[in-house]
Amino acid sequence: MSITPHDERFMAAAIRLSRWHLGRTATNPSVGCLIVKDGVIVGRAVTALSGRPHAETQALAEAGALARGATAYVTLEPCSHHGRTPPCSEALIAYGVARVVISVTDPDPRVSGRGIAMLREAGIEVDTGVLEAEGRHSLAAYLTRQTKNRPYVTLKLAVSADGMIGREGAGQVAITGPEARAQVQALRAETDAILVGIGTAIADDPLLTVRSPGLESQSPIRIVLDPSLALPLTSKLVATAREVPVIVVASEEVWPLSADAEGLPPSVLPDISPTRGEIGKEPAPRSPASDDDGFASRQDVGQEASPQPISPPVGEMPGRAEGGIPPTDPTDMESRRAALEAAGVEVVHCNPYHPEVLLPALATRGISSLLVEGGAKTARLFLEAGLVDRIQHYQAPVVIGERGIESPLDATDIPSGFAHTGTLMFGGDRLDEYERGL
Repeated sequence: MSITPHDERFMAAAIRLSRWHLGRTATNPSVGCLIVKDGVIVGRAVTALSGRPHAETQALAEAGALARGATAYVTLEPCSHHGRTPPCSEALIAYGVARVVISVTDPDPRVSGRGIAMLREAGIEVDTGVLEAEGRHSLAAYLTRQTKNRPYVTLKLAVSADGMIGREGAGQVAITGPEARAQVQALRAETDAILVGIGTAIADDPLLTVRSPGLESQSPIRIVLDPSLALPLTSKLVATAREVPVIVVASEEVWPLSADAEGLPPSVLPDISPTRGEIGKEPAPRSPASDDDGFASRQDVGQEASPQPISPPVGEMPGRAEGGIPPTDPTDMESRRAALEAAGVEVVHCNPYHPEVLLPALATRGISSLLVEGGAKTARLFLEAGLVDRIQHYQAPVVIGERGIESPLDATDIPSGFAHTGTLMFGGDRLDEYERGL
């Protein structure tokens, strides 16, 4: 059967539905499914929180006997392998669905093409690639982790009318308005983890949580690039580490080599246990808190980009009051690590300034999406490594003026390979989005 406008309309609805649980389905993708009989939706569902049950089985259960002879619209190829639950392809066959329309084929080698083959062998008509570009966009985090073995990385910048992201010595400076900041809260809520450099963590003392009413429990894992364990023990991040997970990425070089670990420092990142949970496990809890996004840092910004190979950005490790002075003695380092861990912070060892190593390690623990928020040096780090997939560039009408800190990126120097995908207005602030192809 050829694809009809009705197919595209129902698939568009399934894709919208799939976005309801973005960032809330552990390592499983958030999939939307509609069961349609005689042009009427008789069942609909999105992958459940924590990843199970899958969308197809829930939608079929809602449709019941009406599923026989109906068409199922699914944003991702139905699974074909036995895991904690039977394959969704088997469920579609058992309910007597006559046709399945799929947006995106699953790249997971356990599924890819097998779910489609299983359905066709059962006599079910299958059409694929319907609104595929839109489907891939909604599944970007899952597809990136499956095909590139790393999280999908979004870089968010808030820039003033005069091209600044802050003012020296002023701490957090309001750049975007409340409408734009609310939009960033929504982005955080659908993202697995958020990352900043130690300069931003010390200068701004942020919480990096979600404060929008009803979404507070969806705060992402918070990650700090902190090679010398300079994160103040009195910081808001440390104070709330037992409520919302905090990972401090320390340099490997600061630890003596361990003879019984083949030269690796203790707790090297790829070997640590998952924080958000593996497939089918509950994600780590997210808790309410409040801080200000759309505000600029005064430390982790403003220096020239470092040449390749990537080296630690200058100024990323400023010594500040309240425990912000980086320890240098090995005994002090061990003491600082013990104190951070006692407060609930997870300290891991992986060169903070080699994201090509860090990102795959984060993927192994189920992190599919990462939001890079601060500061300018950290932004350059990921851009220079070619590991940013999406740029959210907020342009605000405010003027920073004297002692302003220049943005590492503006709308005239977006790196090659990015396509402008849209412009939105939030109050007086303009958001331009740029994406690389998946």
